[in-house]
Amino acid sequence: MVLSLVAGLLIVVGLLGVISQVLPGLIVVLAGVAVWAIPRGDALGWWVFGIAAGLLVLGSVVKYLVPGKQLKDAGVPGRSLLLGAVLGIIGFFVIPVVGLFLGFVLGVYLAELARLGSSARAWPSTKHALRAVGWSILIELGAGLLMAGAWIAGLILA
Repeated sequence: MVLSLVAGLLIVVGLLGVISQVLPGLIVVLAGVAVWAIPRGDALGWWVFGIAAGLLVLGSVVKYLVPGKQLKDAGVPGRSLLLGAVLGIIGFFVIPVVGLFLGFVLGVYLAELARLGSSARAWPSTKHALRAVGWSILIELGAGLLMAGAWIAGLILA
């Protein structure tokens, strides 16, 4: 019972980490599932853990493929995304919680402004980058919720 509560708490914290992008959310969710599954040592626990681990891998791959394709199709170059990533990392340390997001957007906007020469032309690329970030978070959240669902199914079947 105590392990189930700890597992549930870790899963909730992981899901909040996905939304806030402060914690490695899916890894924390998997840790929560592991806290419940591994001590059980039975087939059900290992199946639930395996399903959750598979969903983590699948979600992690898809969260980069889908937004990356959208950005490529929109014509946003890799240099702009790289500058966004660099400013996002700096922003993470300068402004906790929201700095990563703000830094990424500012970086993409500045790179596109330098590349395209006008704010009116840079803003559409920035909107595509914002949309891609949103999709990435939604895909990761969906994977986390599916992982939580596998754990809940395991609780019901146990």
